[in-house]
Amino acid sequence: MNILVTGGCGFIGSNFIRQRLLEKNSPLQKLVNLDALTYAGNPANLADLAGDPRYVFAHGSIGDAALVAQLFADHAIDAVVNFAAESHVDRSIDSPEPFIQTNVVGTLRLLNAARLHWAKLPEPKKSAFRFLHVSTDEVYGTLSAADPAFTEETPFAPNSPYAASKASSDHLVRSYQHTFKLPTLTTNCSNNYGPFHFPEKLIPLVILNALEGKPLPVYGDGMQIRDWLYVEDHAAAIWLVLQQGRVGETYNIGGLNEKPNIEIVQTICGLLDAKSPRADGKRYIEQITYVADRPGHDRRYAIDCTKLQRELGWNPRESFTTGIAKTVDWYLTHRTWAADITAKKYARERLGTG
Repeated sequence: MNILVTGGCGFIGSNFIRQRLLEKNSPLQKLVNLDALTYAGNPANLADLAGDPRYVFAHGSIGDAALVAQLFADHAIDAVVNFAAESHVDRSIDSPEPFIQTNVVGTLRLLNAARLHWAKLPEPKKSAFRFLHVSTDEVYGTLSAADPAFTEETPFAPNSPYAASKASSDHLVRSYQHTFKLPTLTTNCSNNYGPFHFPEKLIPLVILNALEGKPLPVYGDGMQIRDWLYVEDHAAAIWLVLQQGRVGETYNIGGLNEKPNIEIVQTICGLLDAKSPRADGKRYIEQITYVADRPGHDRRYAIDCTKLQRELGWNPRESFTTGIAKTVDWYLTHRTWAADITAKKYARERLGTG
Protein backbone atom coordinates (compact mmCIF):
# COMPACT_ATOMS: atom_id res chain seq x y z
CA MET A 1 0.00 0.00 0.00
CA ASN A 2 1.26 3.47 -0.95
CA ILE A 3 -0.36 6.25 1.11
CA LEU A 4 -0.40 10.01 0.64
CA VAL A 5 -0.74 11.76 4.00
CA THR A 6 -1.38 15.50 3.85
CA GLY A 7 -0.46 17.74 6.76
CA GLY A 8 1.72 14.98 8.18
CA CYS A 9 4.08 17.31 10.05
CA GLY A 10 1.25 18.62 12.22
CA PHE A 11 0.10 17.28 15.56
CA ILE A 12 -2.33 14.52 14.57
CA GLY A 13 -0.72 13.79 11.21
CA SER A 14 2.73 13.21 12.68
CA ASN A 15 1.32 10.87 15.32
CA PHE A 16 -0.48 8.93 12.58
CA ILE A 17 2.69 8.65 10.51
CA ARG A 18 4.72 7.54 13.53
CA GLN A 19 2.21 4.77 14.25
CA ARG A 20 2.22 3.56 10.68
CA LEU A 21 6.00 3.50 10.26
CA LEU A 22 6.65 1.97 13.68
CA GLU A 23 3.93 -0.67 13.36
CA LYS A 24 5.13 -4.27 13.11
CA ASN A 25 4.10 -6.15 9.97
CA SER A 26 2.86 -2.94 8.36
CA PRO A 27 1.37 -3.23 4.85
CA LEU A 28 2.99 0.07 3.89
CA GLN A 29 5.32 0.10 0.94
CA LYS A 30 5.53 3.88 0.80
CA LEU A 31 4.18 6.79 2.82
CA VAL A 32 4.34 10.22 1.16
CA ASN A 33 3.94 13.18 3.51
CA LEU A 34 2.81 16.41 1.80
CA ASP A 35 3.04 19.39 4.14
CA ALA A 36 3.19 23.14 3.52
CA LEU A 37 5.13 23.63 6.79
CA THR A 38 3.05 26.56 7.98
CA TYR A 39 3.39 27.65 11.62
CA ALA A 40 1.96 24.38 13.03
CA GLY A 41 3.89 22.02 10.75
CA ASN A 42 7.14 20.85 12.32
CA PRO A 43 9.51 18.40 10.56
CA ALA A 44 11.15 17.76 13.94
CA ASN A 45 8.07 15.69 14.83
CA LEU A 46 9.30 13.03 12.40
CA ALA A 47 13.06 13.67 12.35
CA ASP A 48 13.92 10.29 13.87
CA LEU A 49 11.97 8.51 11.09
CA ALA A 50 13.38 10.44 8.15
CA GLY A 51 15.78 7.62 7.29
CA ASP A 52 13.02 5.04 6.83
CA PRO A 53 13.18 4.00 3.14
CA ARG A 54 9.37 3.90 2.98
CA TYR A 55 9.06 7.57 3.99
CA VAL A 56 8.99 10.40 1.44
CA PHE A 57 8.56 14.06 2.37
CA ALA A 58 7.17 16.59 -0.12
CA HIS A 59 7.09 20.28 0.76
CA GLY A 60 3.99 21.93 -0.66
CA SER A 61 0.31 22.75 -0.38
CA ILE A 62 -2.74 20.61 -1.08
CA GLY A 63 -3.90 23.60 -3.12
CA ASP A 64 -1.03 23.10 -5.61
CA ALA A 65 -2.89 20.97 -8.14
CA ALA A 66 0.15 20.28 -10.33
CA LEU A 67 2.28 19.12 -7.40
CA VAL A 68 -0.46 16.90 -6.00
CA ALA A 69 -1.08 15.32 -9.41
CA GLN A 70 2.65 14.64 -9.75
CA LEU A 71 2.77 12.94 -6.35
CA PHE A 72 -0.16 10.68 -7.28
CA ALA A 73 1.55 9.69 -10.51
CA ASP A 74 5.12 9.31 -9.21
CA HIS A 75 4.21 7.22 -6.17
CA ALA A 76 1.25 5.14 -7.42
CA ILE A 77 -0.91 6.26 -4.49
CA ASP A 78 -3.47 3.74 -3.19
CA ALA A 79 -5.02 5.89 -0.43
CA VAL A 80 -5.14 9.46 0.83
CA VAL A 81 -5.45 10.55 4.46
CA ASN A 82 -6.17 14.29 4.54
CA PHE A 83 -5.08 15.98 7.77
CA ALA A 84 -4.06 19.25 6.10
CA ALA A 85 -6.02 22.12 7.63
CA GLU A 86 -5.88 25.44 9.36
CA SER A 87 -7.27 24.39 12.72
CA HIS A 88 -6.97 27.04 15.44
CA VAL A 89 -10.30 28.70 16.22
CA ASP A 90 -8.79 31.92 17.60
CA ARG A 91 -6.77 32.40 14.42
CA SER A 92 -9.92 31.89 12.31
CA ILE A 93 -11.62 34.69 14.25
CA ASP A 94 -8.66 37.01 13.69
CA SER A 95 -8.28 36.12 9.99
CA PRO A 96 -10.83 33.77 8.37
CA GLU A 97 -9.53 33.83 4.79
CA PRO A 98 -6.58 31.40 5.20
CA PHE A 99 -9.07 28.86 6.57
CA ILE A 100 -11.18 29.11 3.42
CA GLN A 101 -8.13 28.82 1.18
CA THR A 102 -6.70 25.73 2.88
CA ASN A 103 -9.73 23.92 4.26
CA VAL A 104 -12.16 24.57 1.39
CA VAL A 105 -10.22 25.43 -1.77
CA GLY A 106 -7.32 23.16 -0.82
CA THR A 107 -9.60 20.20 -0.09
CA LEU A 108 -11.43 20.77 -3.36
CA ARG A 109 -8.19 20.65 -5.34
CA LEU A 110 -6.99 17.59 -3.47
CA LEU A 111 -10.29 15.82 -4.13
CA ASN A 112 -10.12 16.66 -7.81
CA ALA A 113 -6.56 15.36 -8.15
CA ALA A 114 -7.56 12.18 -6.34
CA ARG A 115 -10.57 11.71 -8.61
CA LEU A 116 -8.50 12.08 -11.78
CA HIS A 117 -5.89 9.65 -10.45
CA TRP A 118 -8.49 7.14 -9.26
CA ALA A 119 -10.39 7.20 -12.58
CA LYS A 120 -7.29 5.93 -14.41
CA LEU A 121 -6.52 3.08 -12.03
CA PRO A 122 -6.97 -0.51 -13.22
CA GLU A 123 -8.95 -3.00 -11.21
CA PRO A 124 -8.56 -4.15 -8.48
CA LYS A 125 -6.63 -1.01 -7.47
CA LYS A 126 -9.54 1.21 -8.42
CA SER A 127 -11.94 -0.61 -6.11
CA ALA A 128 -9.39 -0.65 -3.27
CA PHE A 129 -8.56 3.08 -3.46
CA ARG A 130 -9.68 5.24 -0.51
CA PHE A 131 -9.80 8.97 0.29
CA LEU A 132 -10.13 9.55 4.05
CA HIS A 133 -10.90 13.09 5.17
CA VAL A 134 -10.15 13.99 8.80
CA SER A 135 -12.59 16.50 10.29
CA THR A 136 -13.83 17.79 13.63
CA ASP A 137 -16.83 17.69 15.96
CA GLU A 138 -17.00 21.50 15.72
CA VAL A 139 -18.97 21.19 12.46
CA TYR A 140 -21.95 20.10 14.58
CA GLY A 141 -22.09 23.32 16.60
CA THR A 142 -22.64 23.39 20.33
CA LEU A 143 -24.59 21.40 22.93
CA SER A 144 -26.33 22.29 26.17
CA ALA A 145 -25.57 20.30 29.30
CA ALA A 146 -28.65 18.11 28.76
CA ASP A 147 -28.29 17.49 25.02
CA PRO A 148 -27.32 14.03 23.74
CA ALA A 149 -23.86 13.72 22.20
CA PHE A 150 -23.25 14.37 18.50
CA THR A 151 -23.94 11.43 16.19
CA GLU A 152 -23.11 11.10 12.52
CA GLU A 153 -26.68 12.26 11.77
CA THR A 154 -26.45 15.49 13.78
CA PRO A 155 -27.11 18.46 11.44
CA PHE A 156 -24.17 20.75 10.80
CA ALA A 157 -24.32 24.10 12.65
CA PRO A 158 -20.78 25.54 12.66
CA ASN A 159 -20.25 28.57 14.88
CA SER A 160 -16.74 29.78 13.98
CA PRO A 161 -15.03 30.48 10.66
CA TYR A 162 -12.83 27.45 11.34
CA ALA A 163 -15.82 25.17 11.93
CA ALA A 164 -17.60 26.58 8.87
CA SER A 165 -14.57 25.89 6.69
CA LYS A 166 -14.37 22.30 7.93
CA ALA A 167 -18.10 21.78 7.42
CA SER A 168 -17.66 23.02 3.86
CA SER A 169 -14.83 20.57 3.25
CA ASP A 170 -16.92 17.71 4.68
CA HIS A 171 -19.71 18.57 2.24
CA LEU A 172 -17.26 18.61 -0.65
CA VAL A 173 -16.00 15.14 0.26
CA ARG A 174 -19.58 13.86 0.43
CA SER A 175 -20.37 15.43 -2.95
CA TYR A 176 -17.40 13.77 -4.64
CA GLN A 177 -18.55 10.38 -3.38
CA HIS A 178 -22.15 10.96 -4.44
CA THR A 179 -21.48 12.61 -7.80
CA PHE A 180 -18.27 10.96 -8.99
CA LYS A 181 -18.38 7.76 -6.88
CA LEU A 182 -14.92 8.52 -5.47
CA PRO A 183 -14.51 6.07 -2.57
CA THR A 184 -14.37 8.49 0.35
CA LEU A 185 -14.53 8.20 4.12
CA THR A 186 -14.88 10.99 6.69
CA THR A 187 -14.01 11.01 10.38
CA ASN A 188 -15.13 13.68 12.85
CA CYS A 189 -13.12 13.73 16.05
CA SER A 190 -13.33 15.36 19.44
CA ASN A 191 -10.53 17.44 21.02
CA ASN A 192 -7.16 15.71 20.73
CA TYR A 193 -4.26 15.89 23.16
CA GLY A 194 -0.91 14.17 23.55
CA PRO A 195 2.70 14.31 22.26
CA PHE A 196 3.72 16.91 19.64
CA HIS A 197 0.69 19.14 20.28
CA PHE A 198 1.36 22.70 19.10
CA PRO A 199 2.04 24.94 22.13
CA GLU A 200 -0.78 27.42 21.51
CA LYS A 201 -3.49 24.81 22.23
CA LEU A 202 -4.97 24.50 25.74
CA ILE A 203 -3.18 21.50 27.24
CA PRO A 204 0.39 22.18 26.03
CA LEU A 205 -0.08 25.91 26.67
CA VAL A 206 -1.03 25.25 30.29
CA ILE A 207 1.87 22.82 30.82
CA LEU A 208 4.48 25.13 29.31
CA ASN A 209 3.15 28.35 30.85
CA ALA A 210 3.06 26.69 34.25
CA LEU A 211 6.68 25.56 34.00
CA GLU A 212 7.73 29.05 32.85
CA GLY A 213 5.90 30.79 35.70
CA LYS A 214 3.43 32.49 33.35
CA PRO A 215 -0.34 32.98 33.84
CA LEU A 216 -2.57 30.04 32.94
CA PRO A 217 -5.35 31.71 30.90
CA VAL A 218 -8.85 30.28 31.21
CA TYR A 219 -11.64 31.63 28.98
CA GLY A 220 -14.76 32.94 30.73
CA ASP A 221 -15.83 30.76 33.64
CA GLY A 222 -13.81 27.76 32.39
CA MET A 223 -16.91 25.57 32.20
CA GLN A 224 -16.76 24.91 28.46
CA ILE A 225 -16.95 21.13 28.12
CA ARG A 226 -14.94 19.09 25.61
CA ASP A 227 -14.60 15.37 24.93
CA TRP A 228 -10.85 14.66 25.19
CA LEU A 229 -9.30 12.07 22.86
CA TYR A 230 -5.71 10.87 23.22
CA VAL A 231 -4.04 11.41 19.86
CA GLU A 232 -2.65 7.88 19.56
CA ASP A 233 -6.15 6.46 20.02
CA HIS A 234 -7.34 8.82 17.28
CA ALA A 235 -4.56 7.73 14.92
CA ALA A 236 -5.41 4.07 15.48
CA ALA A 237 -9.09 4.76 14.76
CA ILE A 238 -8.26 6.52 11.49
CA TRP A 239 -6.18 3.58 10.33
CA LEU A 240 -9.00 1.20 11.20
CA VAL A 241 -11.56 3.30 9.29
CA LEU A 242 -9.23 3.50 6.29
CA GLN A 243 -8.89 -0.28 6.18
CA GLN A 244 -12.38 -1.40 7.14
CA GLY A 245 -14.80 1.53 6.97
CA ARG A 246 -17.74 1.48 4.57
CA VAL A 247 -17.28 3.72 1.55
CA GLY A 248 -19.25 6.95 1.74
CA GLU A 249 -19.71 6.73 5.49
CA THR A 250 -18.83 9.13 8.29
CA TYR A 251 -17.43 7.86 11.59
CA ASN A 252 -17.33 9.91 14.79
CA ILE A 253 -14.24 9.38 16.95
CA GLY A 254 -14.48 10.41 20.60
CA GLY A 255 -12.41 9.91 23.73
CA LEU A 256 -15.41 9.26 26.03
CA ASN A 257 -13.94 11.86 28.39
CA GLU A 258 -16.18 14.91 28.76
CA LYS A 259 -14.54 17.47 31.05
CA PRO A 260 -14.77 21.25 31.58
CA ASN A 261 -11.70 23.29 30.68
CA ILE A 262 -11.12 24.42 34.26
CA GLU A 263 -10.89 20.79 35.39
CA ILE A 264 -8.30 20.12 32.69
CA VAL A 265 -6.19 23.04 33.91
CA GLN A 266 -6.52 22.01 37.56
CA THR A 267 -5.58 18.40 36.75
CA ILE A 268 -2.44 19.52 34.92
CA CYS A 269 -1.51 21.75 37.85
CA GLY A 270 -1.84 18.82 40.25
CA LEU A 271 0.32 16.57 38.07
CA LEU A 272 3.01 19.23 37.78
CA ASP A 273 2.94 19.79 41.54
CA ALA A 274 3.87 16.11 41.92
CA LYS A 275 6.24 15.72 38.97
CA SER A 276 7.99 19.11 38.78
CA PRO A 277 7.24 21.24 41.87
CA ARG A 278 7.71 25.00 41.79
CA ALA A 279 10.99 26.16 43.32
CA ASP A 280 9.14 28.52 45.66
CA GLY A 281 6.96 25.74 47.06
CA LYS A 282 3.73 27.28 45.81
CA ARG A 283 1.11 25.39 43.82
CA TYR A 284 0.74 25.83 40.08
CA ILE A 285 -2.99 26.40 40.51
CA GLU A 286 -2.14 29.88 41.82
CA GLN A 287 -1.10 30.83 38.25
CA ILE A 288 -4.66 30.40 36.88
CA THR A 289 -6.01 33.63 35.39
CA TYR A 290 -9.53 34.06 34.03
CA VAL A 291 -9.69 36.06 30.79
CA ALA A 292 -12.49 37.41 28.58
CA ASP A 293 -14.29 34.64 26.76
CA ARG A 294 -13.70 33.94 23.06
CA PRO A 295 -16.35 35.42 20.72
CA GLY A 296 -19.01 32.81 19.93
CA HIS A 297 -17.36 30.23 22.18
CA ASP A 298 -19.21 26.89 21.95
CA ARG A 299 -20.29 25.66 25.36
CA ARG A 300 -20.08 21.89 25.00
CA TYR A 301 -18.96 19.25 22.54
CA ALA A 302 -19.58 15.53 23.03
CA ILE A 303 -19.09 12.68 20.58
CA ASP A 304 -21.19 9.55 20.32
CA CYS A 305 -18.84 7.03 18.71
CA THR A 306 -21.20 4.05 18.99
CA LYS A 307 -21.12 3.50 15.22
CA LEU A 308 -17.34 3.14 15.19
CA GLN A 309 -17.43 0.84 18.20
CA ARG A 310 -20.25 -1.30 16.80
CA GLU A 311 -19.09 -1.62 13.20
CA LEU A 312 -15.30 -1.72 13.57
CA GLY A 313 -14.77 -2.75 17.18
CA TRP A 314 -12.75 0.34 18.17
CA ASN A 315 -12.41 1.64 21.70
CA PRO A 316 -9.93 4.18 23.13
CA ARG A 317 -7.09 2.55 25.02
CA GLU A 318 -6.33 5.57 27.19
CA SER A 319 -8.55 7.02 29.88
CA PHE A 320 -8.11 10.72 30.52
CA THR A 321 -6.22 9.89 33.72
CA THR A 322 -3.62 7.78 31.91
CA GLY A 323 -3.50 9.95 28.80
CA ILE A 324 -2.97 13.27 30.56
CA ALA A 325 -0.24 11.76 32.78
CA LYS A 326 1.59 10.51 29.66
CA THR A 327 1.16 13.92 28.04
CA VAL A 328 2.61 15.83 31.00
CA ASP A 329 5.53 13.39 31.16
CA TRP A 330 6.18 13.89 27.43
CA TYR A 331 6.35 17.67 27.72
CA LEU A 332 8.57 17.46 30.79
CA THR A 333 11.09 15.41 28.81
CA HIS A 334 10.73 17.42 25.57
CA ARG A 335 11.24 20.98 26.75
CA THR A 336 13.71 21.64 23.92
CA TRP A 337 11.15 20.60 21.28
CA ALA A 338 8.60 22.98 22.76
CA ALA A 339 11.09 25.85 23.08
CA ASP A 340 12.26 25.43 19.48
CA ILE A 341 8.77 25.38 17.98
CA THR A 342 7.64 28.35 20.08
CA ALA A 343 10.71 30.36 19.06
CA LYS A 344 10.08 29.62 15.38
CA LYS A 345 6.40 30.57 15.75
CA TYR A 346 7.18 33.99 17.21
CA ALA A 347 9.98 34.57 14.70
CA ARG A 348 7.48 34.04 11.87
CA GLU A 349 4.94 36.35 13.48
CA ARG A 350 7.52 39.12 13.90
CA LEU A 351 8.21 38.81 10.17
CA GLY A 352 4.49 38.86 9.37
CA THR A 353 4.42 35.29 8.06
CA GLY A 354 2.62 33.58 10.95
